Amino acid sequence: MSTATATPTPTFPVSEVGSNPLGEGKFIRTAGMIVIGDEVLNGKTRDTNSNFFARHCFDLGIELKRIETIADDPEEIAECARRMVKNYDWVVSTGGVGPTHDDITYGSLADAFEMPLEHHPETLKRMWAMGKARYDLEKQTPEQREARERMGLLPSGKGSEVIFVEQDKWVPVVRLQGRLCIFPGIPALFTSLLVALTPYLSLPPDTEKPFRHLVHTEMAESNIAPGLGRLAEEVRKEGIRVGSYPALQKGVTISLIGKNQERLKELEQRIVQEFEGTVIKAGKLGAEVDVAKL
Repeated sequence: MSTATATPTPTFPVSEVGSNPLGEGKFIRTAGMIVIGDEVLNGKTRDTNSNFFARHCFDLGIELKRIETIADDPEEIAECARRMVKNYDWVVSTGGVGPTHDDITYGSLADAFEMPLEHHPETLKRMWAMGKARYDLEKQTPEQREARERMGLLPSGKGSEVIFVEQDKWVPVVRLQGRLCIFPGIPALFTSLLVALTPYLSLPPDTEKPFRHLVHTEMAESNIAPGLGRLAEEVRKEGIRVGSYPALQKGVTISLIGKNQERLKELEQRIVQEFEGTVIKAGKLGAEVDVAKL
């Protein structure tokens, strides 16, 4: 009978929260996302990360402005990253950070911002400690070890941060230029690291988060389209956004988003009367109250 015992899974300390990378008093208002991978473009892999990121931004009160899916092409990755970092406060990339030949994200982004690519000692230390708890790595050839250590070959120098956000994961989030955060593409790992990164972000204060009111009508979308279009144009300069979303069974849910709650209440009642609607939710974005159950 064997007396061998499994190697316990190691845990690691997380990184300390540093100063605001955007500058004192500034916070994230806009975001962009880069989904990297030929496997997404050819349909082999279904992208769910962008949907999770969109919902995550919405709950945080951050306006997601753009999502781009691009190939495993160094020039495309570099161009897209430079453009998004210039245009948005927070950018995330997913995909292309593994040990295989087509995992080129770290190298491409290092080139994009003229940074050296170097092995990160703490990342390698954690990677090997975690790996030994799962695999028999002693039998790896030098070539295989080199491939594995490519995952710790990170952009370095000024403008690069390596952030460890979870105690039970060795994979860091690399942040470049204070704005671009590099994530792996595996959905479970992406979502876990993204949520854990939250304390390291300069998020909008609660006072900056808008309100959202939802009104449901059983009228056909084409019936409400003319009136809703006029309403949207009327309130555009007030910073109020009007949306309509057909329900699966019947009717339409109308969304009002803006910072002036009293004005939203006025518009909400106007929609109720004009479109025979019912208010279903209202409140601060991400914390709406289910009015229908009150």
